[in-house]
Amino acid sequence: MMKMRKAILAAAAAMVLATGCSSDGQQGTETASAAQETEAAETTAVSQETTAPETEQEAAQEETASKNYEDNFAVSAEDAAAFGRQVKAAVAEKDLEKLADLTTYPVYVGFPEGSVTVENREDMIALGADKIFTQELVDSVGAADENALTPSMAGFVLSDGGTANIIFNVRDGKLGIAGINY
Repeated sequence: MMKMRKAILAAAAAMVLATGCSSDGQQGTETASAAQETEAAETTAVSQETTAPETEQEAAQEETASKNYEDNFAVSAEDAAAFGRQVKAAVAEKDLEKLADLTTYPVYVGFPEGSVTVENREDMIALGADKIFTQELVDSVGAADENALTPSMAGFVLSDGGTANIIFNVRDGKLGIAGINY
């Protein structure tokens, strides 16, 4: 971004110098016009920068979210791994908002004391991070190999092989968390 700004400023300076040497009395107008063009170019560059994904994870999330899948078997290994990494990151960070954003609703949550069906994002957040991110779930999902996921009718299972896991699958053409088990 700094290189782009320097290039824009250098071009503007060159325009100012070139127009400053004219003999037709338009120097002030041309200088102001060059300054306005520079400001407009910088504004465009900054707005493009702020709309671009900030991290590789956000870029992968945008790319995966933009795809439409027919079913679980139509998801490439790379796309399944990318989505699995997003889920693993949310769990590792114990970021319930991020996990809720990766979830499709309604979602099954099988707590040891009884299962519930969570109907929407707000209800998911209301369960609380302490209830969702048990140490068993954090450990199991953290140890899962997202590069070895295989599709099934139910979807893809992120787990170290234990009881606690997160299942994601294709629903309405998109990947999303479909179940959390403890």
